[in-house]
Amino acid sequence: MKFLRILLFPFSLIYGSIVFLRNKLFDWKLLSSKSFAIPTISVGNLSVGGTGKTPHIEYIIRLLKPDFYIATLSRGYGRKTSGLVLADTQSTSSDIGDEPLQFKKKFSGIRVAVDEKRVRGVASLIKEFPSLQCVLLDDAFQHRQIKTGLSILLTDFAKLYTSDFMVPTGALREFRMGAKRADIIIVTKCPDILLPIERKRLLSEINPLPHQKVYFSYIKYGNFISLNSEDTTTALTKEFYFERNYTIALVTGIANTKSLEYYLKHKVKNIVPVKFADHHHFNKSDIETIKKIFNNIATANKIILTTEKDAMRLKTSEFSALLKDIPLFYIPIEIEFHDKDKKEFNEQVVKYVRSNQKYS
Repeated sequence: MKFLRILLFPFSLIYGSIVFLRNKLFDWKLLSSKSFAIPTISVGNLSVGGTGKTPHIEYIIRLLKPDFYIATLSRGYGRKTSGLVLADTQSTSSDIGDEPLQFKKKFSGIRVAVDEKRVRGVASLIKEFPSLQCVLLDDAFQHRQIKTGLSILLTDFAKLYTSDFMVPTGALREFRMGAKRADIIIVTKCPDILLPIERKRLLSEINPLPHQKVYFSYIKYGNFISLNSEDTTTALTKEFYFERNYTIALVTGIANTKSLEYYLKHKVKNIVPVKFADHHHFNKSDIETIKKIFNNIATANKIILTTEKDAMRLKTSEFSALLKDIPLFYIPIEIEFHDKDKKEFNEQVVKYVRSNQKYS
Protein backbone atom coordinates (compact mmCIF):
# COMPACT_ATOMS: atom_id res chain seq x y z
CA MET A 1 0.00 0.00 0.00
CA LYS A 2 2.84 2.37 0.88
CA PHE A 3 4.56 1.54 -2.41
CA LEU A 4 1.34 2.34 -4.31
CA ARG A 5 1.08 5.70 -2.54
CA ILE A 6 4.65 6.53 -3.58
CA LEU A 7 3.89 5.44 -7.14
CA LEU A 8 0.81 7.67 -7.33
CA PHE A 9 2.40 10.69 -5.65
CA PRO A 10 3.44 12.43 -8.93
CA PHE A 11 -0.19 12.29 -10.10
CA SER A 12 -1.27 13.83 -6.79
CA LEU A 13 1.18 16.69 -7.33
CA ILE A 14 -0.09 17.30 -10.86
CA TYR A 15 -3.75 17.28 -9.81
CA GLY A 16 -3.04 19.35 -6.71
CA SER A 17 -1.13 21.93 -8.74
CA ILE A 18 -4.05 22.35 -11.12
CA VAL A 19 -6.46 22.90 -8.19
CA PHE A 20 -3.94 25.23 -6.53
CA LEU A 21 -3.68 27.36 -9.70
CA ARG A 22 -7.47 27.51 -9.98
CA ASN A 23 -7.75 28.73 -6.38
CA LYS A 24 -5.06 31.33 -6.99
CA LEU A 25 -6.98 32.67 -9.99
CA PHE A 26 -9.91 33.27 -7.65
CA ASP A 27 -7.63 34.79 -4.99
CA TRP A 28 -6.12 37.15 -7.60
CA LYS A 29 -9.67 37.97 -8.84
CA LEU A 30 -8.86 36.76 -12.35
CA LEU A 31 -11.81 34.44 -11.86
CA SER A 32 -14.83 36.08 -10.27
CA SER A 33 -16.79 35.11 -7.16
CA LYS A 34 -20.33 36.35 -6.66
CA SER A 35 -21.67 37.62 -3.35
CA PHE A 36 -25.36 37.70 -2.49
CA ALA A 37 -27.40 40.15 -0.44
CA ILE A 38 -28.55 37.49 2.02
CA PRO A 39 -26.43 35.31 4.34
CA THR A 40 -24.89 32.21 2.75
CA ILE A 41 -23.28 29.42 4.76
CA SER A 42 -21.23 26.70 3.10
CA VAL A 43 -20.55 23.35 4.76
CA GLY A 44 -17.85 21.25 3.12
CA ASN A 45 -14.52 19.52 3.48
CA LEU A 46 -11.10 19.12 1.92
CA SER A 47 -11.44 15.37 1.57
CA VAL A 48 -13.59 13.18 -0.63
CA GLY A 49 -16.73 12.57 1.45
CA GLY A 50 -17.30 10.89 4.77
CA THR A 51 -16.87 13.77 7.25
CA GLY A 52 -20.53 14.17 8.21
CA LYS A 53 -21.79 17.09 6.14
CA THR A 54 -25.44 16.00 6.18
CA PRO A 55 -25.96 15.81 9.98
CA HIS A 56 -24.08 19.10 10.43
CA ILE A 57 -26.34 20.84 7.92
CA GLU A 58 -29.33 19.36 9.73
CA TYR A 59 -27.96 20.75 13.00
CA ILE A 60 -27.77 24.24 11.45
CA ILE A 61 -31.30 23.85 10.07
CA ARG A 62 -32.59 23.05 13.56
CA LEU A 63 -30.65 26.01 14.93
CA LEU A 64 -31.92 28.59 12.41
CA LYS A 65 -35.37 27.32 11.42
CA PRO A 66 -37.29 28.71 14.43
CA ASP A 67 -36.23 32.30 13.69
CA PHE A 68 -35.27 32.50 10.02
CA TYR A 69 -36.70 31.55 6.63
CA ILE A 70 -33.98 29.31 5.18
CA ALA A 71 -33.20 27.16 2.15
CA THR A 72 -30.68 24.45 1.36
CA LEU A 73 -28.92 24.18 -1.99
CA SER A 74 -27.08 21.04 -3.05
CA ARG A 75 -25.61 19.79 -6.27
CA GLY A 76 -27.91 16.77 -6.01
CA TYR A 77 -25.24 14.15 -6.49
CA GLY A 78 -26.53 10.93 -8.05
CA ARG A 79 -29.83 12.39 -9.28
CA LYS A 80 -31.10 11.64 -12.76
CA THR A 81 -32.26 15.20 -13.43
CA SER A 82 -30.27 18.31 -14.32
CA GLY A 83 -30.57 22.04 -13.80
CA LEU A 84 -32.50 23.68 -10.99
CA VAL A 85 -35.05 21.47 -9.22
CA LEU A 86 -37.13 22.59 -6.24
CA ALA A 87 -38.06 19.73 -3.96
CA ASP A 88 -41.73 19.01 -3.23
CA THR A 89 -43.66 16.27 -1.46
CA GLN A 90 -43.49 14.04 -4.55
CA SER A 91 -39.70 14.29 -5.03
CA THR A 92 -37.57 11.15 -5.03
CA SER A 93 -33.83 10.57 -4.67
CA SER A 94 -33.68 10.18 -8.46
CA ASP A 95 -35.11 13.71 -8.79
CA ILE A 96 -32.97 15.54 -6.24
CA GLY A 97 -30.45 13.14 -4.64
CA ASP A 98 -30.56 11.40 -1.27
CA GLU A 99 -29.31 14.18 1.05
CA PRO A 100 -31.72 16.87 -0.26
CA LEU A 101 -34.57 14.34 -0.06
CA GLN A 102 -33.62 13.71 3.56
CA PHE A 103 -33.74 17.47 4.29
CA LYS A 104 -37.13 17.76 2.61
CA LYS A 105 -38.67 14.84 4.48
CA LYS A 106 -37.35 15.88 7.90
CA PHE A 107 -37.95 19.64 7.90
CA SER A 108 -41.16 21.40 6.99
CA GLY A 109 -41.12 25.11 6.26
CA ILE A 110 -37.73 25.23 4.54
CA ARG A 111 -36.95 25.32 0.84
CA VAL A 112 -34.81 22.53 -0.59
CA ALA A 113 -33.25 22.96 -4.03
CA VAL A 114 -30.60 21.32 -6.19
CA ASP A 115 -28.59 22.84 -9.00
CA GLU A 116 -25.16 21.89 -10.33
CA LYS A 117 -24.60 25.61 -10.99
CA ARG A 118 -24.66 27.05 -7.47
CA VAL A 119 -24.69 30.74 -8.49
CA ARG A 120 -27.76 30.15 -10.61
CA GLY A 121 -29.30 28.12 -7.81
CA VAL A 122 -28.91 30.82 -5.15
CA ALA A 123 -30.08 33.56 -7.53
CA SER A 124 -33.15 31.50 -8.45
CA LEU A 125 -34.02 30.85 -4.80
CA ILE A 126 -33.79 34.55 -3.94
CA LYS A 127 -35.94 35.48 -6.95
CA GLU A 128 -38.53 32.78 -6.24
CA PHE A 129 -38.67 33.43 -2.49
CA PRO A 130 -37.96 37.13 -1.78
CA SER A 131 -38.44 36.65 1.97
CA LEU A 132 -35.58 34.14 2.18
CA GLN A 133 -33.13 34.99 4.97
CA CYS A 134 -30.33 32.43 4.57
CA VAL A 135 -29.11 29.75 2.15
CA LEU A 136 -27.15 26.71 3.35
CA LEU A 137 -24.78 25.43 0.67
CA ASP A 138 -24.12 21.70 0.88
CA ASP A 139 -20.59 20.51 -0.04
CA ALA A 140 -19.54 23.88 -1.44
CA PHE A 141 -16.11 24.50 0.10
CA GLN A 142 -14.42 24.13 -3.32
CA HIS A 143 -17.15 26.06 -5.13
CA ARG A 144 -15.33 29.37 -5.44
CA GLN A 145 -17.83 30.96 -7.86
CA ILE A 146 -19.84 31.93 -4.77
CA LYS A 147 -18.22 34.08 -2.11
CA THR A 148 -19.96 32.65 0.93
CA GLY A 149 -20.45 34.75 4.01
CA LEU A 150 -19.59 31.96 6.47
CA SER A 151 -17.45 29.00 5.44
CA ILE A 152 -17.49 25.85 7.59
CA LEU A 153 -14.86 23.16 7.01
CA LEU A 154 -15.30 19.65 8.42
CA THR A 155 -12.47 17.21 9.15
CA ASP A 156 -12.70 13.69 10.54
CA PHE A 157 -11.27 13.09 14.03
CA ALA A 158 -9.74 9.80 12.84
CA LYS A 159 -8.14 11.35 9.76
CA LEU A 160 -7.48 15.07 9.96
CA TYR A 161 -6.79 16.86 6.69
CA THR A 162 -3.44 17.86 8.23
CA SER A 163 -2.16 14.29 7.86
CA ASP A 164 -3.77 13.48 4.50
CA PHE A 165 -2.56 13.77 0.90
CA MET A 166 -4.03 14.76 -2.44
CA VAL A 167 -5.94 12.18 -4.45
CA PRO A 168 -5.06 9.64 -5.71
CA THR A 169 -2.34 9.20 -3.04
CA GLY A 170 -4.76 10.29 -0.31
CA ALA A 171 -8.30 11.64 -0.08
CA LEU A 172 -7.80 15.43 -0.32
CA ARG A 173 -9.50 17.40 -3.08
CA GLU A 174 -7.00 20.22 -2.71
CA PHE A 175 -3.81 20.95 -0.79
CA ARG A 176 -4.08 21.37 2.99
CA MET A 177 -3.47 25.12 2.70
CA GLY A 178 -7.01 25.42 1.34
CA ALA A 179 -8.19 25.25 4.95
CA LYS A 180 -7.14 28.90 5.31
CA ARG A 181 -10.39 29.91 3.56
CA ALA A 182 -12.51 28.50 6.38
CA ASP A 183 -14.07 30.69 9.04
CA ILE A 184 -14.98 27.67 11.18
CA ILE A 185 -13.27 24.27 11.38
CA ILE A 186 -15.20 21.41 12.98
CA VAL A 187 -13.45 18.20 14.00
CA THR A 188 -16.22 15.64 13.47
CA LYS A 189 -16.87 12.11 14.76
CA CYS A 190 -14.97 12.72 17.99
CA PRO A 191 -15.35 10.27 20.88
CA ASP A 192 -18.30 10.94 23.18
CA ILE A 193 -15.80 11.97 25.84
CA LEU A 194 -13.02 14.23 24.58
CA LEU A 195 -10.17 14.64 27.04
CA PRO A 196 -8.64 18.13 27.37
CA ILE A 197 -5.20 16.78 26.40
CA GLU A 198 -6.67 15.31 23.20
CA ARG A 199 -8.42 18.57 22.39
CA LYS A 200 -5.15 20.42 22.88
CA ARG A 201 -3.32 17.98 20.59
CA LEU A 202 -5.89 18.40 17.82
CA LEU A 203 -5.79 22.19 18.08
CA SER A 204 -2.01 22.05 17.84
CA GLU A 205 -2.18 19.92 14.69
CA ILE A 206 -4.76 22.16 13.03
CA ASN A 207 -2.96 25.34 14.12
CA PRO A 208 -5.88 27.65 13.24
CA LEU A 209 -5.38 31.18 11.99
CA PRO A 210 -6.38 34.04 14.34
CA HIS A 211 -9.75 34.52 12.63
CA GLN A 212 -10.65 30.81 12.68
CA LYS A 213 -12.72 29.08 15.35
CA VAL A 214 -12.31 25.33 15.94
CA TYR A 215 -15.14 23.23 17.38
CA PHE A 216 -15.47 19.52 18.20
CA SER A 217 -18.57 17.42 17.45
CA TYR A 218 -19.64 13.83 17.94
CA ILE A 219 -22.40 11.58 16.62
CA LYS A 220 -25.59 10.71 18.49
CA TYR A 221 -27.37 7.60 17.16
CA GLY A 222 -31.15 7.40 17.28
CA ASN A 223 -33.50 4.42 17.57
CA PHE A 224 -33.98 2.01 14.71
CA ILE A 225 -36.88 3.05 12.46
CA SER A 226 -38.68 0.56 10.24
CA LEU A 227 -38.79 1.26 6.50
CA ASN A 228 -41.89 -0.90 6.23
CA SER A 229 -44.00 1.11 8.65
CA GLU A 230 -44.82 4.79 8.96
CA ASP A 231 -45.75 4.25 12.60
CA THR A 232 -42.74 5.22 14.72
CA THR A 233 -44.67 5.70 17.97
CA THR A 234 -44.78 1.96 18.74
CA ALA A 235 -41.28 1.19 17.47
CA LEU A 236 -38.99 -0.84 19.69
CA THR A 237 -35.90 0.89 21.01
CA LYS A 238 -32.51 -0.15 19.65
CA GLU A 239 -31.71 -1.55 23.11
CA PHE A 240 -34.30 -4.30 22.46
CA TYR A 241 -32.06 -5.67 19.71
CA PHE A 242 -28.83 -5.00 21.61
CA GLU A 243 -30.00 -6.87 24.73
CA ARG A 244 -31.03 -9.92 22.70
CA ASN A 245 -27.71 -10.21 20.83
CA TYR A 246 -29.15 -9.71 17.39
CA THR A 247 -27.09 -10.18 14.25
CA ILE A 248 -27.27 -7.20 11.90
CA ALA A 249 -26.91 -7.26 8.14
CA LEU A 250 -25.53 -3.74 7.70
CA VAL A 251 -26.42 -2.38 4.25
CA THR A 252 -24.53 0.79 3.34
CA GLY A 253 -23.90 2.94 0.29
CA ILE A 254 -22.00 5.79 1.93
CA ALA A 255 -18.38 6.95 1.81
CA ASN A 256 -17.38 6.11 5.37
CA THR A 257 -18.96 3.37 7.52
CA LYS A 258 -16.31 3.14 10.24
CA SER A 259 -18.13 5.21 12.86
CA LEU A 260 -21.36 3.23 12.51
CA GLU A 261 -19.53 -0.11 12.55
CA TYR A 262 -17.59 0.93 15.64
CA TYR A 263 -20.81 2.00 17.38
CA LEU A 264 -22.50 -1.34 16.69
CA LYS A 265 -19.45 -3.56 17.19
CA HIS A 266 -19.84 -4.32 20.90
CA LYS A 267 -23.63 -3.94 21.01
CA VAL A 268 -24.73 -6.77 18.73
CA LYS A 269 -23.74 -10.41 18.31
CA ASN A 270 -22.41 -10.01 14.80
CA ILE A 271 -22.29 -7.54 11.90
CA VAL A 272 -22.59 -8.81 8.34
CA PRO A 273 -21.49 -5.90 6.12
CA VAL A 274 -23.23 -5.47 2.75
CA LYS A 275 -21.40 -2.55 1.16
CA PHE A 276 -22.17 -0.61 -1.99
CA ALA A 277 -20.51 2.45 -3.53
CA ASP A 278 -21.30 5.92 -2.18
CA HIS A 279 -24.70 7.19 -3.45
CA HIS A 280 -25.35 3.78 -5.04
CA HIS A 281 -28.67 3.51 -6.89
CA PHE A 282 -30.17 0.21 -5.75
CA ASN A 283 -31.76 -2.07 -8.31
CA LYS A 284 -33.79 -5.27 -8.18
CA SER A 285 -30.66 -7.43 -8.27
CA ASP A 286 -29.21 -5.56 -5.28
CA ILE A 287 -32.39 -6.13 -3.26
CA GLU A 288 -32.34 -9.84 -4.09
CA THR A 289 -28.67 -10.03 -3.04
CA ILE A 290 -29.43 -8.29 0.26
CA LYS A 291 -32.32 -10.67 0.95
CA LYS A 292 -30.18 -13.71 0.08
CA ILE A 293 -27.40 -12.63 2.45
CA PHE A 294 -29.97 -11.96 5.17
CA ASN A 295 -31.70 -15.34 4.70
CA ASN A 296 -28.36 -17.15 4.94
CA ILE A 297 -27.65 -15.74 8.42
CA ALA A 298 -28.09 -18.75 10.69
CA THR A 299 -30.09 -17.24 13.55
CA ALA A 300 -33.66 -16.15 14.18
CA ASN A 301 -32.51 -12.98 15.94
CA LYS A 302 -31.53 -10.91 12.93
CA ILE A 303 -32.49 -7.68 11.18
CA ILE A 304 -31.29 -5.58 8.27
CA LEU A 305 -30.04 -2.12 9.19
CA THR A 306 -29.12 0.73 6.87
CA THR A 307 -28.31 4.43 7.14
CA GLU A 308 -30.88 7.19 6.87
CA LYS A 309 -29.25 8.38 3.65
CA ASP A 310 -29.45 4.92 2.09
CA ALA A 311 -33.06 4.63 3.25
CA MET A 312 -33.93 7.57 0.98
CA ARG A 313 -32.90 5.44 -2.02
CA LEU A 314 -34.33 2.16 -0.76
CA LYS A 315 -37.74 3.55 0.16
CA THR A 316 -39.28 3.77 -3.28
CA SER A 317 -42.48 2.33 -4.66
CA GLU A 318 -40.34 0.29 -7.04
CA PHE A 319 -38.94 -1.74 -4.15
CA SER A 320 -41.84 -1.67 -1.70
CA ALA A 321 -43.14 -5.13 -2.66
CA LEU A 322 -39.66 -6.68 -2.51
CA LEU A 323 -38.89 -5.27 0.94
CA LYS A 324 -42.21 -5.59 2.76
CA ASP A 325 -41.56 -9.10 4.13
CA ILE A 326 -38.16 -8.42 5.73
CA PRO A 327 -37.23 -6.60 8.98
CA LEU A 328 -35.53 -3.56 7.41
CA PHE A 329 -34.59 -0.59 9.59
CA TYR A 330 -32.53 2.57 9.35
CA ILE A 331 -30.71 4.42 12.10
CA PRO A 332 -30.95 8.23 12.11
CA ILE A 333 -28.07 10.28 13.45
CA GLU A 334 -27.60 13.77 14.84
CA ILE A 335 -24.51 15.62 15.91
CA GLU A 336 -23.75 17.27 19.21
CA PHE A 337 -20.94 19.57 20.25
CA HIS A 338 -18.55 19.05 23.13
CA ASP A 339 -18.63 21.24 26.23
CA LYS A 340 -18.89 24.99 25.59
CA ASP A 341 -18.53 24.50 21.82
CA LYS A 342 -22.29 24.16 21.41
CA LYS A 343 -23.06 27.57 22.89
CA GLU A 344 -20.20 29.31 21.07
CA PHE A 345 -20.96 27.70 17.69
CA ASN A 346 -24.67 28.50 17.96
CA GLU A 347 -23.93 32.11 18.88
CA GLN A 348 -21.44 32.56 16.03
CA VAL A 349 -23.80 31.19 13.38
CA VAL A 350 -26.91 33.02 14.61
CA LYS A 351 -24.99 36.29 14.99
CA TYR A 352 -23.73 36.04 11.40
CA VAL A 353 -27.21 35.34 9.99
CA ARG A 354 -28.93 38.00 12.09
CA SER A 355 -26.39 40.78 11.45
CA ASN A 356 -26.33 40.22 7.68
CA GLN A 357 -30.01 40.55 6.91
CA LYS A 358 -30.82 43.02 4.14
CA TYR A 359 -32.77 45.27 6.49
CA SER A 360 -30.95 44.61 9.75
